[in-house]
Amino acid sequence: MESFDLIVIGSGPGGEKAAMQAAKLNKSVLMVERGNQPGGACMHTGTIPSKTLRESVRFLSMVRQRSVYGISVHQDENLTVNSLMYRKRGAIGSLVERLEGNFERNGVKYIHGHARFVDPHVIEVTGGAGKQEMYRGDHLIIATGSRPYRPDFVDFSDPRVLDADTVLNMQHIPKSITIIGAGVIGCEYATIFSNLGVKVNLVNPRQVLLDFLDQEISNALDYLMRDRGVRIRLSEVLEAVDTDDESISAYLESGKVLKSEFLLYANGRTGNTEDLGLEKLGIPVNSRKQIKVNRHFQVAEHPHIYAVGDVIGFPSLAAAAMDQGRLAAKHAFKGGSETLDTNLMPTGIYTIPEISFVGATEEQLTRDKIPYEVGSSSYKEIARGQIMGNTTGRLKLLFHRQNLKLLGVHILGDEATDLIHVGQAVLSFGGTIEYFFDRVLNYPTFSECYRVAALNGYNRL
Repeated sequence: MESFDLIVIGSGPGGEKAAMQAAKLNKSVLMVERGNQPGGACMHTGTIPSKTLRESVRFLSMVRQRSVYGISVHQDENLTVNSLMYRKRGAIGSLVERLEGNFERNGVKYIHGHARFVDPHVIEVTGGAGKQEMYRGDHLIIATGSRPYRPDFVDFSDPRVLDADTVLNMQHIPKSITIIGAGVIGCEYATIFSNLGVKVNLVNPRQVLLDFLDQEISNALDYLMRDRGVRIRLSEVLEAVDTDDESISAYLESGKVLKSEFLLYANGRTGNTEDLGLEKLGIPVNSRKQIKVNRHFQVAEHPHIYAVGDVIGFPSLAAAAMDQGRLAAKHAFKGGSETLDTNLMPTGIYTIPEISFVGATEEQLTRDKIPYEVGSSSYKEIARGQIMGNTTGRLKLLFHRQNLKLLGVHILGDEATDLIHVGQAVLSFGGTIEYFFDRVLNYPTFSECYRVAALNGYNRL
């Protein structure tokens, strides 16, 4: 039986970074992946494909809506989701090649197959031909990811009833779609389809969209989506789904019936923990099949076993999974107290336009009785916004009234997920909004919003 210092199950963002970290510490590493290629759902069915689709739709909407360019386009009636993702194959191919090269250069043994625990240190891997091999690991990291949650009362055998994976296989752009669940995935697809001219019903079981956002940003997203024609149903719960030859009917508990050509169920995800043999080890999972871990990502029942990424639930972000994997591997071999600082972890939401934030919200600061002030700016105030014909973006700074220390940054607009890192850096070194007064920024850029917002807030004092 071959032995390794570390066995990683799953080669998504968390698993990959865990393997790389251990390899950099000169440890022997085995990576087991049951998919046909490395990269996990992030690479093949989730983040990369969906963001490729979004980028194509965003480009189309930019050209179509911004007459400043003097260009008009006609949308092909036979347009498919697949045709909008023409860059997907090349992008995924390049990224997979990079992963495989990293494993090879760093001495990570990569094998294809399904892993299952035999005992706390031994796994059995079943390959594609049914061949079984046993491997032993001093430490093990579970990074098996997640898949879309599918309730039993929804018939996903109908090709018009979709989840976050199968939506990318649409054969044509529909005239209408009902999206169940207004979380990150639901909101992203609602803006993608609405920008393609699709009539969208968005059903949200909560009272506001994305209630973890700063309320002003959430309200702005709500307004922009409704302005694009999205019909948002708040505080509504799906009760049943019925299909016929003409349409899909979504029955809500309130008595409403929403009819559309397609239905996308995007209400949560389920951890990939089935048939891992966790029950043999006494490792429990919750109702969404997720594993509970401590702050070092260890499983309580067996401290040498770690779990990272979507399989442990919140925050279920690829960027967070990468850091979780790195920290888990470091802790396994070096110990220490280093943990993931979620206060400085940015969140990016790839709606059209993008949303990103880091630090505190107004609601959190109010609850914690921290005296704060707000500085804001909009894309229409700056030269770059006018040049691009983009007037819907906005940037918001929250800072302490007495010492001017930056407390939070919230952005809605193009390039928000890139812009946020300027604010993240200032938060990381405990800086004040004076940083933005005292620095020369490239002109014209969206980064100018930081200076305008800082001056706006300072003038309120």
